[in-house]
This record gives sequence, C-alpha cells and structure tokens, in this order.
Amino acid sequence: MSNYKIILSGGGTGGHIYPAIAIADELKSRFPDAEFLFVGASDRMEMEKVPQAGYEIEGLWISGIQRKLTLRNLAFPFKLISSLLKSRKIINTFQPDVAIGTGGFASGPLLKSATSKGIPSLIQEQNSYPGITNKLLSSQVDKICVAYEGLEKFFPKEKIVLTGNPIRKDLLNIEGRHIEGKDAFSLIHSKHTLLVLGGSLGARRVNQLIEEKLEYFQSQNIQVIWQCGKLYFQQYKHHNALENVQVHAFLNNMDMAYAAADVIISRAGASSVSELCVVGKPVVFIPSPNVAEDHQTKNAKAIVDKNAAILIKESELDTQFEKEFDALMLSSEKRDELSKNIKQLALVNATKDIADEVEKLLKQ
Repeated sequence: MSNYKIILSGGGTGGHIYPAIAIADELKSRFPDAEFLFVGASDRMEMEKVPQAGYEIEGLWISGIQRKLTLRNLAFPFKLISSLLKSRKIINTFQPDVAIGTGGFASGPLLKSATSKGIPSLIQEQNSYPGITNKLLSSQVDKICVAYEGLEKFFPKEKIVLTGNPIRKDLLNIEGRHIEGKDAFSLIHSKHTLLVLGGSLGARRVNQLIEEKLEYFQSQNIQVIWQCGKLYFQQYKHHNALENVQVHAFLNNMDMAYAAADVIISRAGASSVSELCVVGKPVVFIPSPNVAEDHQTKNAKAIVDKNAAILIKESELDTQFEKEFDALMLSSEKRDELSKNIKQLALVNATKDIADEVEKLLKQ
C-alpha cells in the first residue's frame, strides 16, 4: 500500500516548518500516491510557506504561553481547548496512518489528539535542549528523532533515534564551488568574504554589530554579504552604496552564499547549526538570548565544546568581537581546524533517516 495518509505539524518559525516540509518531500518521493496534510498555527508563517511548497494546511487558534504575565496568557486555556477540539476533528476527518510533529505550539494539540486515537506517531526535536511541547509529548509518541547526543535526560531512551536535522538538499553539493559562489554575488576573488546570517526575520543585535563594524571590515580587506532579515532591510539597505558590502533582506540562493563564504557569523537556531555543520566553514555563533530555555546558547555550546566553532555572547560583543575575529582571520590554521571539526559533526542523511523511521511506523 502506498496511498498512505500522512499528517504533519510544526511551525511558528522556519526552524520548525522547513524540517517538516523536507520530511514530507522525502516521503512523497517514496510514496507518490500518499496524501499529505499539514496543521499549523493560523497566524504564523507556516500558513504561507507550506502552500508555497505545494501542500495543504489547516490552521489552529493557538500560541505559546508568554513568559511574562500578559492578557494573551488569559486566552491560552481557551486557545488550547479550541485547538484540541479542532485537532480531534481534523484527525477524525483525515484518518491519518501516521502523525509527525516537528515542534512549535501547533504540534502539541495535533499529536496529543493523534496519540489518544492510537495513531502511530513520531516527533523530531531539532535542539540540544528540547522545547516544552516535545517534552510533554515524549511519553505518548512511538519514536523521537533527535539531532544531538545526550537527550535521554529529557526523553525515554528506548524511543530515541539520533538522525540529525533535515537540511536543504542544495547544500549537500557546495564543495569546490567557492569561485562559482563568489561570481554569483559579483565578489572579488582575492578578498575574504564574510557571510552574516540573522535568521529569516533578522537579528537586531547582530545587525547593530555589523553596522558598527563596517569600517573595521573595510580596513581588514573583507567583503560582506549581509542577510539582515526582512524586518530590518529598510533600515540597513542604504549600506549597499558602500564598496564591498551587500545587504539582503533574504537570500534565495543560499547554497551559493555558503559557497562564496570564507567565514560565517550566525545565530544558533537548530536548523542553522545543522546546515553550518554540513557547509563546513569557520563559524562565529552569536546566539539569541531571547529564546525559550536559552536553547541557542546550548546549541552553539554543543559545537564549540568539540572545538568546531567560536561563540560570542551578545553581552560580550563590545569587548570580545574584534579580538576573536582578528585571531580567526590571522590564522588560516585556526580556520582550517574549525572547518574540519564542524564538518565531522554533520549528519547529512537526516531527512532520509527520519523518513526510514516513519516508514517503519507505517509498515507496523
């Protein structure tokens, strides 16, 4: 049988949406007759990104609990009840053979409804420190695919499979395309290229840092590809007038940007970290301190502890950045060592391995 019905849920940020789409794409290539349905939060970016990828999506009225006491928290119990009822209805109507959750608040009610009906289910945890939704679901689901070692502290050991995070297929073949990448961005071959990534929406403190350091980069003979995020593009686009600086709201040809880079500055969201391991370039992580459980710092530390990247906290940028960056640019040995070490951490078959686990559940 290959006309399976597969339901997927995850969202809120690109880090939860893109893995879900990658898993769906892999399963679709194996089971062309399968039917897919996504479930997301009705006011978040999945409602746009999932249809763009060619899949149907249903929205739930759900959002996370705010860390501070706010009016939005008063609505949370009503949203949760509404989402559980709607999830149950979706499950009853769609009758899936398997349910897959990639984290984010929408996956909670959906997976809860699926497991209570005895539907085989799997969750994929992208971070080295799990989110609350996946922690709550872990006792009910059949399989938990993880990207980091040591997660038996949070999940039942017998359910864990180390797979890594799904990443975009086009990143697997950037080896040896450095010149092609530089040409794609009309860069100068003889200059070092710095790629700055602040996530799909952008990162305010990272953008402030890069703006402050533009003259410093010029003095170091470094050209900059700066993805500042769509929220900040209007604020920073005037720097495009400078020589050797390119400001982009969003990078559509991410593979060529990675290929062109000699050094990368990035946030430490789980998907970014997994991509950067595959890309294998020297990385300076500046984790966002404003995320649940400070998981970006934990993601970055998991890499830094293996001598595979540099970590600078936002609070230390003013004192540490130039010192750390100078040391990196002055030593090609240091850059080569970080490259080699981060590449060894790459789990390149993640999407395939997760789909294998889903297939086992389907065949049970």
